[in-house]
Amino acid sequence: MVTRVLTLLLTLAALAAAQPRRIVSTAPSITEMLYAVGLGDRVVGVTTYCHYPPQARLKPKIGTYTEPSLEQIAAARPDLVVIQKNPIQLAAKLERLNLKVLEVSHDTVDEVYVSIQRIADAAGVGAAGRKVNDRIRSALAVVQKRVAVRPRQRMMFIVGRAPSRIEDLIAVGRASYLNGIIEIAGGDNVFKNAMAPYPKIGMEEILSRNPQVIVDMGDMSDTEGVTAAHKQATVKLWSKYSGVEAVRVGRVFAVASDIFTVPGPRMAEAAKAFAEMLHP
Repeated sequence: MVTRVLTLLLTLAALAAAQPRRIVSTAPSITEMLYAVGLGDRVVGVTTYCHYPPQARLKPKIGTYTEPSLEQIAAARPDLVVIQKNPIQLAAKLERLNLKVLEVSHDTVDEVYVSIQRIADAAGVGAAGRKVNDRIRSALAVVQKRVAVRPRQRMMFIVGRAPSRIEDLIAVGRASYLNGIIEIAGGDNVFKNAMAPYPKIGMEEILSRNPQVIVDMGDMSDTEGVTAAHKQATVKLWSKYSGVEAVRVGRVFAVASDIFTVPGPRMAEAAKAFAEMLHP
């Protein structure tokens, strides 16, 4: 009996020692996931774009999402670095520094669930990951049920454009997780047939697809400090395009919030916001 208890204690101690205690996040989405599963106290580094939750702002910075600093990451002495799949081969660079890396992807709604669970499992809090995912699924199901009897609305989400101009437009395509959120909210993404996650589009294409709702994040992707006047000016930019149904009926919405650009625990908030625009 004593031997069994001792073995159990040793096993638990080994498991606890194997769990990462110092975690670096290299993307806002990953930071939100870490905090959602209760790992905020283990986070020792985040990017300059990690705004949520507010506690994340106080963490040491390791550079930007697109240009993380290997030196700053190493200086944080992490025993786990969580990264999003990217074209700059960050995982290989970190592994050459003998750092443990967990690479996740969340290009779709389903991948967000997988990423949350993988992060939770890697830190030894698998049950918390399941709980967070259950909560997100339930919240999304509520939104989906509420709009199920409503006719789908043709929607376009602009995530990038030239400042103060309706030029150089970038929209949400099929390969973006936002396409899934739009569908859950009762929308029909007018650029769902675009293979790129965020295709460049022209006004001719917009006119031909004739969205009933336009959501424009445009030049407000840096959501910090966006004013009500900026949003009003964004809506006004579209006023001369009355040939588009959304403009003609006054259903152009300017938004500036991380809930629309950061895939993760707040997906249901984005879906709810979309549903209110699509089905007021």
